[in-house]
Amino acid sequence: MLYHLLYSFHEDHPAFNVFRYITFRTSYAVLTAFLICFVIGPWVIRRLRQSQIGQQIRQDGPPSHLSKAGTPTMGGLVILVAVLGAALLWADLRSPYVWLVLFSLVGFGWIGFADDYLKFVKKHSAGLRPRYKLLSQTAVAAVIVGVLYGALHYSTQLSVPFFKNFHPDIGWLYLPFAVLVIVGASNAVNLTDGLDGLATGPVAVAAVAYTIVTYVTGHRVFADYLLIPYIDGAGELAVLCGALFGAGLGFLWFNSYPASVFMGDVGSLPLGGMLGTVAVITKHEFLLLLVGGLFVIEALSVILQVASFKMRAKRIFLMAPLHHHFELKGWPEPKVVIRFWIIAIVMALLSLSTLKLR
Repeated sequence: MLYHLLYSFHEDHPAFNVFRYITFRTSYAVLTAFLICFVIGPWVIRRLRQSQIGQQIRQDGPPSHLSKAGTPTMGGLVILVAVLGAALLWADLRSPYVWLVLFSLVGFGWIGFADDYLKFVKKHSAGLRPRYKLLSQTAVAAVIVGVLYGALHYSTQLSVPFFKNFHPDIGWLYLPFAVLVIVGASNAVNLTDGLDGLATGPVAVAAVAYTIVTYVTGHRVFADYLLIPYIDGAGELAVLCGALFGAGLGFLWFNSYPASVFMGDVGSLPLGGMLGTVAVITKHEFLLLLVGGLFVIEALSVILQVASFKMRAKRIFLMAPLHHHFELKGWPEPKVVIRFWIIAIVMALLSLSTLKLR
């Protein structure tokens, strides 16, 4: 809104011409989202505490987690408000890509909210049934992919890291593939959200990586130079990724060890869904495996653990997801979190290097 309002004065006052630059608006989206989190965070935490919306701790989990019982959760609402507020202020709202990403954020946010509401307000420990949650996630992702393919006539070609002339066209199979990317990213971030700041930090790191990816993808000169697909208008998503980074930093102020609030599913599901949607729009779906490498590792640890137990009646890890395994091995929680952050940063740097290595 600020973009549309202030840029309209650029013909009379050239100084307002600065608002047309994506880099300028991305910077202010970062600051705006951070400030929104910083300002409303304490109020939201107080309201959650007053409403007795506190975390429930698994009795079979690491013993150190028992002291966290009752810590306010559903704090992901702060992130959603911050990202939405910053995006509406600084993004070009004429872009269909902006609205698709915001739809993803809100859609997955509603699913996470419903799950958290049942668990922490209605005291139904299981929350949404897994099949209903998965069906809802698939429905949201299908709408996004359907709009891209049907209304925006999106390409069904894939961009493969390290290959400059290899762009396989998988036709209609792209639709379920793109849905899988979005839903998979949403659930992978959700599985990672188990320690103080563990998911928030890597999400912020991934947001920075995709801020760069969206900008170069939407810039014809850079896209041609890097031999990546040029997506007209995709650069505007850098503003939203910047907002996600700022919101992640702001929330981390309250979510760092020892956490004053947890994000809950209302935070983790939409953050993953947003990253997956950005990956699909920019045609960097496979790059998400590197950008969000930590989330992939965490999700794989759960898949392998379940498969091993069902097939062999044996566990591979002391406990899944993987961060709990290292806790039970004796690593203090802050050490697990910081080391996993380091892995996330290294993976993000590797992913950015693939833009040139083709």
